[in-house]
Amino acid sequence: MNHFFKVKTLEDVMGMVGRFSAMPTETVTLPQASGRILGQDIVAHQDLPGFRRSTMDGYAVQSAATFGASEANPAWLKVAGTIAMGETPCFSLTSDEAAPISTGGMLPDGADSVVMVEHTEAVDAATVEIYKSVAPLQHVVDSAEDYRQGQEILKAGTRIRPQESGVLAALGKTHVTVFKQTTVAIISTGDEIVPVEETPAPGRIRDMNSHTLAGLISEAGAIPLQLGIVKDNRDDLFDACSRAVAMADMVLISGGSSVGMRDFTVEVLSDLVDTELLVHGISISPGKPTILARSGNKPVWGLPGHVVSAMVVFKVVVLPFLRKRMGENAWASPGALLPAILTRNVASAQGRTDFIRVAIQEKEGHLYAAPVLGKSGLIRTMVMAQGLVEIGENVEGLDKGAVVNVRCM
Repeated sequence: MNHFFKVKTLEDVMGMVGRFSAMPTETVTLPQASGRILGQDIVAHQDLPGFRRSTMDGYAVQSAATFGASEANPAWLKVAGTIAMGETPCFSLTSDEAAPISTGGMLPDGADSVVMVEHTEAVDAATVEIYKSVAPLQHVVDSAEDYRQGQEILKAGTRIRPQESGVLAALGKTHVTVFKQTTVAIISTGDEIVPVEETPAPGRIRDMNSHTLAGLISEAGAIPLQLGIVKDNRDDLFDACSRAVAMADMVLISGGSSVGMRDFTVEVLSDLVDTELLVHGISISPGKPTILARSGNKPVWGLPGHVVSAMVVFKVVVLPFLRKRMGENAWASPGALLPAILTRNVASAQGRTDFIRVAIQEKEGHLYAAPVLGKSGLIRTMVMAQGLVEIGENVEGLDKGAVVNVRCM
């Protein structure tokens, strides 16, 4: 059977992300949660830090006692007890008293600010001069200044970076609910593809695609499963796809949308149990012949065989679907966008969305996007590029000097 393109717009394809649900959740230890996607909302069960603490070495005081203090007219305060680190002060300060305190120390009752040690001078063991006034809570973190009890701190779907790990630790979370890590199977197809350890004969090339895709998957926080190379044979592809769907949460068939493999791929996906073909072509360049099917709740992709096309399609189209499966609440975001000035005119055909590779250059305090020209089979164009610039389907091109948003890679 011949299968003709039923090309969908990029917007139509992105609208299909909602057809796939996120992975189930699991509980892991706090160290294991780093880089994972939070599976529950986190609400503060206590104030943080929970007490007034100093942000400077100096003297804890009542701020009103320092008003008007200067080098010409210092405030004289009596030295109260010493504040030990990690302990609750056992005394209160009156308006004419000060107490030595270190950074991180707990302010005693009665104190509301800290004078930096640089603005003081000890007269004797019992008296200190204050040369600069301080405002209430100056050089102090208040008891609920970070977070207040009952406040929502983190939302489910948040990627746990070191800073999120820090706040979870501050709340005493030894275990965290996260979405299970998504596994992505990669099938590399083509009679001309050989493993990287082999020396390719004339007409053959090493398997770049599965390794670039594995790197992109790892970079996103998922687990790549490289299932090897499948020759241009329908039965072999069916067996590989059946195995991939059974063992992974998403499947990428690299080269599965190229001429020769396209019909095989569509037929194989049609024959898989509980599988529906959703997309057979996207109006983007590079990457028009991309295929998307849904096998149960699992996305199965047929990606272009050219390495640049495969990588661009992954970055632009596949990644939002992967983020959704991972449970990330920022799945719809294109990632970091960097404004830059285009260095040359770029042509584009109407009726499709073009993605051009650009190198970022800095000159005289301005960022410039220099298009990297080359065919979709040239990996060097991706090595040279730091980002992609999108040209809308109703735009004929971009002019030199235009400010563009670079999708960083």
